[in-house]
Amino acid sequence: MTDISAELRSRLHLFNTLTHRSDLFAPADGERVKLYVCGPTVYSSPHIGNMRTYLFSDVLRRVLALTGWEVDAAMNITDVGHLTSDADSGDDKMAAAAKAERATAWDVAAKYTDAFFADAERLNILPVQHVLKATDHIDVQLDLVRALDEKGVLYTTSDGVYFDTSLVPDYGKLTPNDTRTSLRAGERVAMGEKRNPTDFAVWKFSDPAEGQRDMEWDSPWGRGFPGWHLECSAMAMETFGPTLDLHLGGIDHIAIHHTNEIAQSETATGKPFSRWWMHGAFLNLEGEKRMGKSEGNKITLATVEEWGFTPLEFRYLVMLSHYRSPLAFSLETLEAAAQAHRRLRKHVEGWKQAAAASGEPEPGLDLRDHPYVDEFVDAIADDMNTARVVAVLWTVARDPEVDPATKLALVDLFDRVLGLDLAVPPDADDVPDDVRALAELRWRMRTERNFAESDRLRDELLSAGWTMQDGRDGYELVPVS
Repeated sequence: MTDISAELRSRLHLFNTLTHRSDLFAPADGERVKLYVCGPTVYSSPHIGNMRTYLFSDVLRRVLALTGWEVDAAMNITDVGHLTSDADSGDDKMAAAAKAERATAWDVAAKYTDAFFADAERLNILPVQHVLKATDHIDVQLDLVRALDEKGVLYTTSDGVYFDTSLVPDYGKLTPNDTRTSLRAGERVAMGEKRNPTDFAVWKFSDPAEGQRDMEWDSPWGRGFPGWHLECSAMAMETFGPTLDLHLGGIDHIAIHHTNEIAQSETATGKPFSRWWMHGAFLNLEGEKRMGKSEGNKITLATVEEWGFTPLEFRYLVMLSHYRSPLAFSLETLEAAAQAHRRLRKHVEGWKQAAAASGEPEPGLDLRDHPYVDEFVDAIADDMNTARVVAVLWTVARDPEVDPATKLALVDLFDRVLGLDLAVPPDADDVPDDVRALAELRWRMRTERNFAESDRLRDELLSAGWTMQDGRDGYELVPVS
């Protein structure tokens, strides 16, 4: 695998939103990738559009791991400070959810943080090394506010402390058009006491008329809570230093959240905040532009399971689109993805049986010069083109010239990136271990042309309530109705 890793390192191009092109990627120090992904705001269950972003970041981390670089990844948990309006007005989303659920904001945060990580685990999303809760890092955020205050870029209004974006010459450089000139007062946000429509709060004051909040802290400027943008800058720089290698999020973060992160971070340090910025596109419902909590069209992973699909069948659907392309979602596309994922698992199970029966070696073959490996590396080196990886995988599955053991080794390699658990037998959780053992013994007897014993074992399986459907490369176990 060393040669494959070296080849991938020499060819891996990733699209950078900051430069608007795909460039050859390598970590700044040549060894350790410092990666930060914007995590969930934990005021409700995540929807599958949210989870698409974390699947994209998971694939990236898998690709980087395959290169042999050390991947050091962090993700924030926004449990305070994300207001219901981009204009720095409205309720804090956590406080609004707490009121609706008649719970404390702390309880809501714990509930939906657990829900997010449960969904991530079921989707085979690998854990990150650093999970950073905003409420655990208030002091670090206040330190950043102090640093910005010393730079002279803050001003105070009756409701908070704001960053003056007019003092940043390259504000909006992450967007194709300068954000400051393209966003006019009153068009998207209410000005209030802000000097410029793009100015943003770094610290919001508690409203005395509302009484004591669940989440509020003392500061030199007044009692309150941090602005949403502040946490990512403060916690990322505390973890990795002033400059990251990669900063990830959804495309909805580009114009405001990530633009404001760059403004405050680079003003405070005088250094680039991140060398690469990468963004995943929306998941769109059929006939609608995007899925979102505020749009009222939220579908969760639990909904997908209620429809009879598994989380990894949804993951397969996500792998069929490039992360920067909108993903059209419908029951029809999900059903097609589910059927394909099930067929692949059946193929893999058949190759296992055929390889075992023929005495071929287990996965772990030397694949360095295999043409399908080169196609695989081409695909992931091209800005992580998972759709091409899946296409190559199906070409492997249908190629009669590739022996079962080699197919298994190729699947093992491809699945390191795709994360689809293709080596898990179809319906494995539904087949008792003794039935599975009988089936494997019966298949071996059939392969060895011991038909009398094969027939006896087939009858024993029937008595246990199962029948075997034999194919060229293996069998499928089906319960007797």
